[in-house]
Order: sequence, then C-alpha cells, then structure tokens
Amino acid sequence: MADRPADNSGTPLGELDLRSRDIFRRIVEGYLETGEPMGSRNISKVLPVSLSAATVRNVMQDLEDLGLIYAPHVSAGRLPTEQGLRLFVDSILEIGDVSTEDRARIEAQIRASGAGRNFDDALQQATSLLSGVSRGAGVVVTSKSNKRLKHIEFVRLDATQALVVLVSDDGTIENRLLSLPSGLPASALVEASNYLNHRLKGRTLADLKAEVAANRATMEREISEITARLVESGLAATASDAGDMRLIVRGQANLLEDLTALSDLERMRLLFADLEREKEVIELLSRAEDGDGVRIFIGSENKLFSMSGSSMIAAPFRDSEQKIVGIVGVIGPTRLNYARIVPMVDYTARVMGKLLERG
Repeated sequence: MADRPADNSGTPLGELDLRSRDIFRRIVEGYLETGEPMGSRNISKVLPVSLSAATVRNVMQDLEDLGLIYAPHVSAGRLPTEQGLRLFVDSILEIGDVSTEDRARIEAQIRASGAGRNFDDALQQATSLLSGVSRGAGVVVTSKSNKRLKHIEFVRLDATQALVVLVSDDGTIENRLLSLPSGLPASALVEASNYLNHRLKGRTLADLKAEVAANRATMEREISEITARLVESGLAATASDAGDMRLIVRGQANLLEDLTALSDLERMRLLFADLEREKEVIELLSRAEDGDGVRIFIGSENKLFSMSGSSMIAAPFRDSEQKIVGIVGVIGPTRLNYARIVPMVDYTARVMGKLLERG
C-alpha cells in the first residue's frame, strides 16, 4: 500500500535491541496520541516487562544519542525527532486496512458528488472527506489538461476576437479568449471546430495538442492554411490556464484545534503561509507521482515545511488509461495519525481512479 521513501533516519532498526525498540515505540505512539513528552516513570508502568525508571532513562539516553528522541525541556520527558518519526513510519508503524464502514462512506460520498460526470465535484468532496477523517487539511492536485474533452468550439465575439469553448467529459466548461486575424471568414471558425471535434474521441487536451503538432503536414492537406493556423492558435490559447496544475485545499481550520502552546500556534501560522505558496505545494505533491502507492513526507524532509514541521501523506490517482492525472492527500502536523490516514488516502485515491475509469 504505502510506497514509502527509503529510510533516511540513518539508524537501521536492527541497531536497536527489543527493549530499546519497545521504549522508542511507546515514546512515538504517546506523542502521536497526545502530543506530549513521555517520561521514564510513565513508560516503565506500561512496558510488558518490569523495568525501573532508571533503566528506562538509560535507554532513553541511548535513543537520544542516536538522534531518535529529544527532551523539549529540562527534566521533561522525550519526544521523537523527525529522524525518529521517519524510522518509526518506515520500520515500526503498523498500517491497518480501511474498515468496511469507512470504505462504504468514502465510495458513497465521492461517487454521489461525481454523479452526472461532474468530476470536479468529486475532487472537492475528496478533499473535504480526507480533511474530516484526518483533522488536517485535505489536498488535491490535478491538471486541467488531463480532463478528457467532449467538445471544442470557436465562437466569434467580434471582428478581432473569438472564444475557444472547451467542454469536458465531466461537464465542466471553460472559455479562452483568442485574437483573430483581420478578415478571417466565419467558415474558418466552423472548419477549425469540426477538425478538432473529429479528433477528440475522449482525448485530453494534452493528447490533442500533441497529435496536432505531430501531424501538421497532414492537417494542411485536409484544411485550408488559414484554418490550420487558427487551430494552432486556438490550442495555444488554452495553454495559459488549461495546462496549469490546480490545487484544492479544504479543512485548514482543523489545524487550529488541539493547540497546546504558543509554539504550536506559530507552527500553524507558518503552515498556513506554506499552503498559500500554491506553486510549491503543487511541486511537493507532484513528488507523490514517483510511486504507485502512498508517499509519506515528514517535516524538514521537505523544504516547504522546514519551518512549520508538518507532514504530508499523498497518493496519485489514474485515469482509465492508467495515466496519473492527480494527487490526493493530507497535510498536517507531524503527529498525524499515520496508521489511520495512510490507508484512507490510499483508498480515496483508488476510488477516484475507479470513478474516472467508469466515466
């Protein structure tokens, strides 16, 4: 399920004996559950074998020397470092499966919003759904150029301007303004529309552009030179917006819950600022395209989140031709509930893909 990056902690799990591993796991799980440091006395009480608090402290010191945990305050308990979280996520975390109830809810909500071939509504629902289950921010990145087209039409506005109208398979309509050469006959607009519509057949905008570019000579034999130029300029006019990646974010307010200190509030302020940097968020999410499963990015492993100390869990989804057309995920504090969220993100991505295949 989870296609996790290679262990970057620098500490193989094999270097830890069973006692150290168990104490380390208790510290991390306590942090993920409460956000609070775990002290030696509390740990000694919950271990399956009897160990004194002094022995636990000695093990904790060894773990600290390895860079896996740290003390946020003098005489405080310990919290995992980002390096420790990476080791835990890659080597210890037990990821379950999505419950039957959650599966049914995910499918029902996404499929209902995607009814009538309105895939954009399904994207919005996916982000809201993941935000709700994670208490983080749900995110989706998708490209407008990956939408399958149903119809293209050139509509004259006046002597010098026309609209390129793009109708997608999911029912969305987008318009692009196009400048026209002086004296262009109305028949050229009709001919250009017919030429492109004849070649659509559910292709994406990117596919259509590639085909027209590759078959320029053939196009000139089939239509007039002025119409061929109109086709090319019409497709070029769509590049400014239609080819851009689009970011959808839902649930930022969830990130303000359960803040326990001013430092937490400052980290959330920085994360909000990060999420405003749309281009960089899109670039980060796009790294999830490198694998088939879920990717987990923790804290400063990402330049974007180096200050806010946040994590991202993301997975790509594919269309009916198995092309990656978007990424869905969750962004939040490093103490996200990875065991629950990883399978939820994975399953949501799969449902999105099935919706595209059905369409």
